[in-house]
Amino acid sequence: MTRITVDVNDEWLEAAREVLGTDTKVATINAALHAFALRRQAVEIVNAFDSVQFEFTDPDRSWGYGGGRDLSRLVEDARQADAA
Repeated sequence: MTRITVDVNDEWLEAAREVLGTDTKVATINAALHAFALRRQAVEIVNAFDSVQFEFTDPDRSWGYGGGRDLSRLVEDARQADAA
């Protein structure tokens, strides 16, 4: 963990504390940085989905797990594998 000294806008810090539900300045700053990092990851995930082409002509197959694979026996197959 890095220790730094920084001037922080008190109003922004208090607003962030209220939104994040934190009780100390350190916790508030760490939670805000974490939230920002998660937001960046979310943007990267959305961008990844935007780059994928979806097939809408056969929705039963296109939206199914594994391209329409029949999963009706998934639980039964898992139980048999556990029993073996």
